[in-house]
Amino acid sequence: MSEKSLDAAYFEGIFASDDDPWDLASSAYERAKFDRTIAALGDRRYHRAIEIGCAHGVLTHRLLALCDTLLALDISAAALDKARSRLGNPPGLTLRQMAFPREAPGADGFDLALLSEVAYYWSVADLQRAAQWLAAHVTPGGHILLVHYIGATDYPQTGDGTVLILKDALREVIAEEASERHARYRLDLWRRR
Repeated sequence: MSEKSLDAAYFEGIFASDDDPWDLASSAYERAKFDRTIAALGDRRYHRAIEIGCAHGVLTHRLLALCDTLLALDISAAALDKARSRLGNPPGLTLRQMAFPREAPGADGFDLALLSEVAYYWSVADLQRAAQWLAAHVTPGGHILLVHYIGATDYPQTGDGTVLILKDALREVIAEEASERHARYRLDLWRRR
C-alpha cells in the first residue's frame, strides 16, 4: 500500500490512452453494478447530492434522475470533458474538477454522498480527510454510499481496506443500512446520524 494518493497526472494518462478505460459505458458487469448502486438508494429523492469521482458520467446520468441537484467531481479534466459531452447541460447538474479530499466544496447540506470506485486511490491521510469532510457536510439522515472493487489492484488501498478505514473514522456519526458483497465489488450504504 502506498502512502500517497494517486494524482491528476495518473488519471489524465488513463483517459488520454483510452476513451473508456474501465469499460463503464459498455461492460455488462459495470451496468449490473450501476443497476445495484441505484437500486440500493431505493425510491428516495435527494435534494442535494455529491458524486466524488464521476469519471465520464455514466453513473452520473443515472444518479441525476434521483436528485434535485448533483455536484459531480473528478480529478481529471479529460474525464470531465467526456462527462460534459455525454451529459450536456441538464438542469441541476454541476461538473467540477477537484482533487477531493485535498480540495473539497465548502458548502454544507449534502443529503447523499456517492463514492464509487474512487476512495481506494487515496492515502490513509486522505481517507481521514474524506471522513472529516463527510462528517461535516452530509446532513443528519443523509446517506453515504460506497461502491468499490474488491479484487487485487496496485492502488494505494484495497476496496475492503478503504471501507474499514472510512467506517472506523465515521463510526460515531453513521449507522450502517446495507453492506453487500458481490462477486467483484462491495456496496456499503450508511446513514448520517
